[in-house]
Amino acid sequence: MSLTFTLDPAVTPTLRDGILDLWTDVSNAGGAVGFVPPVTREAIRPSLVKHFAAMTEGQSRLLVGHDETGDVAATAFFTFNTHHLMTHWVWLYTVMVHPRHQGKGYGRDLLAAAEESARTFDGIEAIRLTCRGGLGLERFYGSCGYKEVGRIPDAIRVAPGDDRDDVIMLLPLD
Repeated sequence: MSLTFTLDPAVTPTLRDGILDLWTDVSNAGGAVGFVPPVTREAIRPSLVKHFAAMTEGQSRLLVGHDETGDVAATAFFTFNTHHLMTHWVWLYTVMVHPRHQGKGYGRDLLAAAEESARTFDGIEAIRLTCRGGLGLERFYGSCGYKEVGRIPDAIRVAPGDDRDDVIMLLPLD
C-alpha cells in the first residue's frame, strides 16, 4: 500500500492528535525531528501549536500522509520566507515518517509529494531543509535529488559531548 497525501488538510482534533503521536513516536525511535528521546506528547505540543499558528497566519503549509487505515503516517511543513530577498524558496521542516513504515519507500514518497506541492506555490524555485549529521540523512536526501550546499560543524547538541553537524540541503525546482 502507499500513503495518501493531502496538502493543507483541515486541522481537526484527530489530525492534531495523529501528528502529536507521529512526532512522539518518531522522536522516541531516535528520529532527528527536533527532540531527543525520551520525549512526551506534552513536550512536543508547543512546537506543533507554533506550526499551526504559522499556518493560520499563511506563513506555513502542512503536507500529511495517511496510511491505509487512515492514521497519520507522514508529515512535512513548508515555511515561507518573510525576507523580501528570499521569497523564491521555501523551507521544509519536520519531515517525518512513522517508524512502523520505515523501509517501505514512504520517505521518498513524502519528498516527492513535497516537491510536487512546492511546484504549485507561486514564485517558489527551490526547497531548502536542514538535517542532523551523523545519521546518514544527507545521503538519503541526496538520493532524492537534494544537494548539500552547506554544513555547520557541531551546531546541534544532542547531548553533552554529542555534537552533530547541521547540514543544509537544497532541491532546485527548475
